[in-house]
Amino acid sequence: MRDEDIDLSDAPEVTPEMFARAVVRKGLKPVENKKQVTLRVDADVLAWFRAQGRGYQTRINALLRAYMEAHRPR
Repeated sequence: MRDEDIDLSDAPEVTPEMFARAVVRKGLKPVENKKQVTLRVDADVLAWFRAQGRGYQTRINALLRAYMEAHRPR
């Protein structure tokens, strides 16, 4: 069978943006539960993140994790 012969009409095309947001967990350690905290941030910073849509808290967490990992003692 050639690629052209495959019927993909019922499956949406995966865009590069969708692929970049994908998370693969198979074979990895379970994700530790997150802790709820109260954090004070500037109103415009929070508004900007919220304007990014669903998942803004996860993106904030990812940025904090990247900062933490970049500043760990070696």
